[in-house]
Amino acid sequence: MEQMLLKQIGVIHSPYAERDEAPRQGRLSANKIKIEVFPEFVDGLKYIEKASHIFVFYWGDRSNREILQSRTPFSKEPVGVFASRSPNRPNPIALCVADLLQRDGNILTVTGVDALDGSPLLDIKIYAPKIDAFMGASSPNICRRTPEK
Repeated sequence: MEQMLLKQIGVIHSPYAERDEAPRQGRLSANKIKIEVFPEFVDGLKYIEKASHIFVFYWGDRSNREILQSRTPFSKEPVGVFASRSPNRPNPIALCVADLLQRDGNILTVTGVDALDGSPLLDIKIYAPKIDAFMGASSPNICRRTPEK
């Protein structure tokens, strides 16, 4: 297998020091989070403030990489991590859709992120509603609060 190298482009500053302090999903919190982009990547932020929402990719550096099944908040039986939103997975790449509130130089202020304080930032992409929203999309019943019949 070929070695893959990731480059940390910044760091996430959040009020969540421990996993049990973070929301189950970023969208469930209105807390303001600061995303610091390292100076050498600031040019990549040009015009980002024109977006209302962004995808924030970060490394779940405190996740358990050995777990392959876990229970969702809505299930009694475990599901595979690839069929869930569990932070524990072989490659703990986390993704949140964030509301972009403000850009101040290399600092983005957002809501909708569940990252622990100090989490390494991997990437940012703009959210494009015409290609990122899927009306009628589905997920396993076991992952929903109210299963569809």
